[in-house]
Amino acid sequence: MKTTFDTFRQTISSSILSEVINKITYKQLDLTKISGEHSFPNPNLDQKYVLYSHIPFCESLCPYCSFNRFIFNEAKTKQYYKNLRHELTMLSDKGYDFVTMYVGGGTPTVIVDELVKTIDYAKSLFNIQEVSCETNPNHLTKEVLYELQGRVDRLSVGVQSFDDTLLKQMSRYEKFGSGDEVLSLIQNAVGILPSLNIDMIYNLPDQTEEMLYKDIDYIIRSGAEQTTFYPLMSAPSVKKAMDRTLGSIDRKREIRFFQIISEGLGKDYHPSSAWTFSRKDTSMIDEYIVKYEEYIGTGSGAFSYVDGQLLVNTFSLKHYDEMINKNRHPVYAYHKFTNHDRMRYRFLMELFDLSLDLKNFKTDFNKSIYTGLLPEMAFMWLSGAFDKIENGELKLKESSRYLMVVMMREFFSNVNVLRDQARYELPQEEKLMCVVNDKLYHNEFA
Repeated sequence: MKTTFDTFRQTISSSILSEVINKITYKQLDLTKISGEHSFPNPNLDQKYVLYSHIPFCESLCPYCSFNRFIFNEAKTKQYYKNLRHELTMLSDKGYDFVTMYVGGGTPTVIVDELVKTIDYAKSLFNIQEVSCETNPNHLTKEVLYELQGRVDRLSVGVQSFDDTLLKQMSRYEKFGSGDEVLSLIQNAVGILPSLNIDMIYNLPDQTEEMLYKDIDYIIRSGAEQTTFYPLMSAPSVKKAMDRTLGSIDRKREIRFFQIISEGLGKDYHPSSAWTFSRKDTSMIDEYIVKYEEYIGTGSGAFSYVDGQLLVNTFSLKHYDEMINKNRHPVYAYHKFTNHDRMRYRFLMELFDLSLDLKNFKTDFNKSIYTGLLPEMAFMWLSGAFDKIENGELKLKESSRYLMVVMMREFFSNVNVLRDQARYELPQEEKLMCVVNDKLYHNEFA
């Protein structure tokens, strides 16, 4: 385990980071609503973009999830996929191209035929070389997996925990089965597609160290090529449901749990990012925004970051349908980043990927990172976060990865607040489609 001093230093540093990143990110994500038609940026032909497609439908909703999601309806889902393919056509007509595609949700595999049709269509429009897709354990069937063969290179399955008590708290036991049953599904799925990632959550209120050690053991036994361990995060819209079902979050335990995960997986996996662990080298992780600075989000509730702007698509299915049928990009709000904001964003994303490219930073911003982000760099040096410079890249110490977990946790927590703002504006009938279940709904959107 870490020395007492190292743990103390990271605890103090992470506490300061939480406050600072929270304030900075909240300001950076202040959105301006669009009145009238928005002119979607033209592509920079020298820029590499990643394509994200959001599928906001699930067979049932989890109490901790803050993403744009609705209860599954077959007719609405089929129409949505049709609209999504039209949105892809608009991007192609505008001159965009992509080599990587991520399909997230929601549950993209909720109608696998529509998913397959959409991936095939995207590959016909763009030079897509690799595809990552999300799913749930109940869709790890031979029928679904064989449909995805040759189409999906990385399948990310949401498990969250293998502990039956925690699964019941998260309303996942009844949906997907016991931890042992989920483990069996994963073991049978490994090897059918090039890579399988298991999404996990740690620092759940009732989670013990013993439960976490069991989760790590199950991950190793699963044979999965990759796993991503997220600290429990929330947003105001789901906080009440979370508090009733899971309890309140205790941040003081988070660093200890992260150390257990890092050391428990260390013999079988290596870090691919601050919270992703892989058995083999891979460029694909859940946080595509880390690997590609600029990305285009398609679908209701998707985000784009392009030409220094954060663009947010409408969260309303009805509004999305209307805009697509008018041949309009479904952006409803935006935020224009300052040059300093862009430097901070680069700093956060690259460090989460465990290194800073000093040469590219100076080329892109016409100043060194030491002058452009002096307070940030000084803080990281004083925290003992940096290791060495290798081929023009400043490496993050493996022992300091928890600092990046804290930064990204605060970043995503503020993104969740932004999602809440968009969700509050939904028509009442669509708000009801976001309800976890009737017993848990007590005017969360009021």
